[in-house]
Amino acid sequence: MVTFLVCIALLIVGYFTYGKYVEKVFGEKPDRPTPAYVNADGVDYIPMSTPKNSLIQLLNIAGTGPVFGPIAGALYGPVAFIWIVVGCIFAGAVHDYLTGMISIRNKGAHVPELVSKFLGKFMKHVVNVFALLLLLLVGTVFVSSPAMLINNLLEGDASTLTIIVGVIFLYYILATLLPVDKIIGRLYPYFGAVLVISALGIGLGLIFTGAPIPELTFTNMHPKELPIFPLLFFTITCGALSGFHATQTPIISRTTQNEKQGRKIFYGMMIAEGIIAMIWAAAAMSLFDGYGGLNELLAAGGPAAVVSEVSLLMMGSIGGTIAILGVIVLPITSGDTAFRAARMIIAEYFKFGQAKLLSRLWIAIPLFIMSYALTKIDFQILWQYFSWANQVTAVIALWVGAMYLFLAKKNHWIATVPAIFMTYMVIVYILFEPTMGFGIPLNASYIGGSVATIALVAVFFISAHKKRGTSFLLDEDVSGYQVAAGSEKN
Repeated sequence: MVTFLVCIALLIVGYFTYGKYVEKVFGEKPDRPTPAYVNADGVDYIPMSTPKNSLIQLLNIAGTGPVFGPIAGALYGPVAFIWIVVGCIFAGAVHDYLTGMISIRNKGAHVPELVSKFLGKFMKHVVNVFALLLLLLVGTVFVSSPAMLINNLLEGDASTLTIIVGVIFLYYILATLLPVDKIIGRLYPYFGAVLVISALGIGLGLIFTGAPIPELTFTNMHPKELPIFPLLFFTITCGALSGFHATQTPIISRTTQNEKQGRKIFYGMMIAEGIIAMIWAAAAMSLFDGYGGLNELLAAGGPAAVVSEVSLLMMGSIGGTIAILGVIVLPITSGDTAFRAARMIIAEYFKFGQAKLLSRLWIAIPLFIMSYALTKIDFQILWQYFSWANQVTAVIALWVGAMYLFLAKKNHWIATVPAIFMTYMVIVYILFEPTMGFGIPLNASYIGGSVATIALVAVFFISAHKKRGTSFLLDEDVSGYQVAAGSEKN
């Protein structure tokens, strides 16, 4: 219990200390006009308040990631707590803040456009594939996972599940096509209330019942003894570091009223997600008679079964149902914006205007057809591919942040260090993983990962030094705020 409480406290302190430092390094400009006003179009660029933007951002990024991921990651034991805290403060929240703020400085651009500008046009095409694959997988996973939870809650059968999937798809279609303030802006405050109640209920239940949350140990508790490095970093993504967030923050960068609000909206909501991840990891570690019991429940019913068991055990039938609804809200409020972000990325890539409904339909319809086909694939397979594509996208977004700060002659190491670490983890994972990778022995994968990472870091710094010597524009020109690389004005 002590480890759990200390970790929660560290996350909160991290927001007020390291979060403030990251904000200072970036250098927000409260008087600089934001895309919400400069590019207002009544569909995607609409000014909204800080509380509304913060809540939408939290619901956008959370999904089932900070619930399902930490539940599976709990099999590794309390070492998972370390990754959630350290990853969230020094990697995930930095990733989200820089992605959101750099997007604000560049007309609300999505990740592929930012990658094109800061890492080169070739990388733009690469990240377009990864971003769209990730968003399609996320949208599909976040149809399947809430549908399974609702079906379990209703004790339905296969036909009931099909109907639920159809209803969720209908909601996603509306949320993807309509202006951001019509459905997302109006429904999310209510969804957010359910989310907060469920997370607080489970967390307080663990504390007041004296749940046997294990204390910190570096021992690998996984029943199958799967290696902590690199697998833990792909099991727990949302709640620590998630590339999916890089696809979501530009949605809110287009509705943010003032750059000063960025730390609350981007950095702060990642910290909130980390707290949610801590709560569910702790619950999974402490309530099933050890890691063997958790492993058996996961094998029998997956993370959805664990959610149901924890919720009902901690909060009773009524409170437990509310808690389950809170978990259902998470994927639904990420799935809708996943498809919305995919639409926006495709439109940005092909330079399609989105003011007319028909223009949005031409992009959205094929996306939903492909997603429906993917719902027929086993959920665990989808989740594996999601985790892999997710962290690749996170690595690319971190390198964008590192390049931006390097060119601005600021402390780029706040992004470069986590970028290097996760680049290494991604390469080791690809080399080691037998299903999606090359199945190379772990020790050889560590060596190969080191060599490849050193080479990529060298390429980054060579490219960065070349760009710094040019008149490269960091930020788009807005009311006299045109800033070149290395300019002291920035």
